This record gives sequence, structure tokens and C-alpha cells, in this order.
Amino acid sequence: MLDILLTQEQLALRDETRAFVREDVPRQLLLDMDADKVRYPREYVQKLAARNLLGLRFPKEFGGRGLNWSHEVLALEEIGVLGASLACLYSLPTIVGEAINVFGTRQQKEKFLRPALEGKLTVAEALTEPRGGSDFFGVTTRATRDGDTYILNGQKRFIVGAEGADYFLVYARTDPNAPGHRAISAFIVERDAGIEVQHVYGLMGTRGGGTGRVYFRDARVPAANLIGREHGAAEVFNQMMIPERMTTAAGAVGMARAALEIAARYADRRKAFNQKIREFEGVSFKVADSLTKLDAARALVYETARAIDAGGEPHQLRRLVSESKKFATEAAWAVVNDAMQIMGGIGYTNVYPIERLLRDTRLMMIWTGSNEIMSLVIQHEYYKTLLGEKPTARNVEADAQNAEVEGEKVYE
Repeated sequence: MLDILLTQEQLALRDETRAFVREDVPRQLLLDMDADKVRYPREYVQKLAARNLLGLRFPKEFGGRGLNWSHEVLALEEIGVLGASLACLYSLPTIVGEAINVFGTRQQKEKFLRPALEGKLTVAEALTEPRGGSDFFGVTTRATRDGDTYILNGQKRFIVGAEGADYFLVYARTDPNAPGHRAISAFIVERDAGIEVQHVYGLMGTRGGGTGRVYFRDARVPAANLIGREHGAAEVFNQMMIPERMTTAAGAVGMARAALEIAARYADRRKAFNQKIREFEGVSFKVADSLTKLDAARALVYETARAIDAGGEPHQLRRLVSESKKFATEAAWAVVNDAMQIMGGIGYTNVYPIERLLRDTRLMMIWTGSNEIMSLVIQHEYYKTLLGEKPTARNVEADAQNAEVEGEKVYE
């Protein structure tokens, strides 16, 4: 984002986050994570906490900074240059913390939110199941009330952070007879509640983040760990879509920016046919197109952040956050691909990190709701607005020569 559009506080936060990324994240950590030598970099999360960079939007009394989304997307873009794994681990406290901060009790905030932001506890969100990815309300994990506890049975998979998480935000069916949106509850499930975590995935990219499968076999969860109302997780889920999709969108912008900068610098140094390759239209136009996509994605993400901060209508925010996630991740995929094309064969090797960024970026169009689901949400919310409100703008449909000719506008 152009510096002139940022406040001094935002500029300071951006620079602070850049300093962390530059100074506190060793190159070897990135290499070891991508080689699957590191399964969960707990020290990285603790360093973020020591810098008070986790959960920026949450109240100061619980360890946050009391900032807003317009600040958080700035930090997320900077963290994004590290790749998808570290960006996701940075985002998990703000994703899981959203549920606790908005729907949790004060006791839950003291017990779970504050320690997470202080780096004393690590978190993960257990949402996806083997039989349901995008079909959230088809959840089959069950929670049965037994006195002052719930007994959980079921499993979740593709859970980033599972390997090292101290507690999980878990969605489970608590009413077997109700429709999905009225049957599910959200819980904080501590690791020692009788759960099993398996690290079972050989991932194409986004490695080292401890992605695994979580089993609940008669796991006992205190009723005090229920988030919000019993059977009321649909409300929690809808709120959670904001941090899930915004963190992905902002992180994708950072990854794309990193790839473009590498390729552009390479094009300014690399020579062919006695001139720098940036002087060839085939290369320079890719740089121009990539930069345009990147600026457009960033503008959408930042404008959406402002809309959230301003308290926009829920259906409008659902559309905007879905647009941000879809557009930013698809723009990032295009930019990273073009970066590899600009660099040619060397971009396909591990001499440069482009190939790792390519593998990482691919997942971002799938997780937190596939981009096809984003398209469904976008058009649904648009039609809700278009058809549900009385038009106040000019009726442009009438501005045609034969607009009122009888019998021409046939719809059935």
C-alpha cells in the first residue's frame, strides 16, 4: 500500500513487522520446514508473542494491541513473504481468538486467549472432516452432554498446527435431529482431553506447520469450554469466515509480492541477446501485468479491511471477504507462475524460492473454503442486495431505443 495512504501508526507497525521478518526468522528454519525436518516451529510463535505481534486486534487486557483489521492486514502481508506455513501459524491465534473474543466468556478469554497471545499456549482450528470439506454443516463429529461435560467422538483432518497445538477450536454436532445450521456447537478442546493427533500428510507445499489428523475417542470436554450457545456454532462459523479469509488474502499478497520482486530483479540482471531480459516485451509485460494484479488485490484486501472496521452489513462483508480471498489467491497464483516463467529454467530449481512459493500458493485457493465456494457466496450476496433493495440509481435498462417495444423482453 502506498505510504501516503497509511497513518504513522500503520507505518510503524508495518516496519516493526518487517524487522521481525528480516531479523527474527532464520533462513534455515524455512529450509528445514520445507524439508519436513521441522514439524512445528513453536519457537517462531513464541518470538512473535515476545514482540507482541499476535492477535493485534484483540483488547490490550488480553494481550492484544487493540488495533483493527486495517492494521492487521499490513502485518499479514509482511509475514506472507515467509510463505504459507509461517503465515498460517501467525494467523491461527487471530482466527481461533476471534471465536473466543467475540463469543467467549471472560473466564475463557483469561484461560485461553491471553496465554495464546503471550505464546504460552498454541492453537489450531479443527474444522475439516474426511467426509466434508466445504460442506461445513455436514459435520459428523458428535458431542453428547454428560452432566457438566461433553463426550466427543469423531475426527478432523488437514488441521494446520495439529502437531503442536495445546488446544483446538472444534465444531461438533450436538443435536442429531436438527438441520445442520441448528445442530452444531463449538468447543475449546484441550490436548490432554483424550485426543490423538497423527502427522500423516506428505504435503506438496506449506510444509512444517504440523498439519495432521485429530481423533476424538470419548474425549471429555468441560461444559465450560462451550463457545457461545449450544447448537449455536453457525453464528460462530459465520463470524470466523472473516479472519479465515482475510488472513489468507493478505498473506497471499505478501507471497506474490516476494515472487514478483525476485523475478523483476532477476530480469534486470539477466542478459540474453546482448540486452537485459526486462527490455523484452515478453518479460516486461509480465512484470506490468503482475504488478497490476498485485496492486488490485492489495487494494481490495485493504478496502475490505476498512469495511469490516467500519461495521459493514454482514451480507456485504461476507461478499467482500470472499472476493478478497478469491481474487488475492488467484492473483498470487498468476503472479508466482509468471515469476517462474520470467526466470525460466532456474526458477524451476531450488536455487531460488519461487518453486516453494508456487507450491505454497496453490493450497491457498483450496483452504478456508475453496475459491469455487467463494464464487457461490459472492454471487449469492450480490443477488440478495440487487433484488432485495429498492433501486435508487438510474434505470439504465431503459436507455435503449427499443426498450419499451411490446413482446421483445420475454423471460419464460
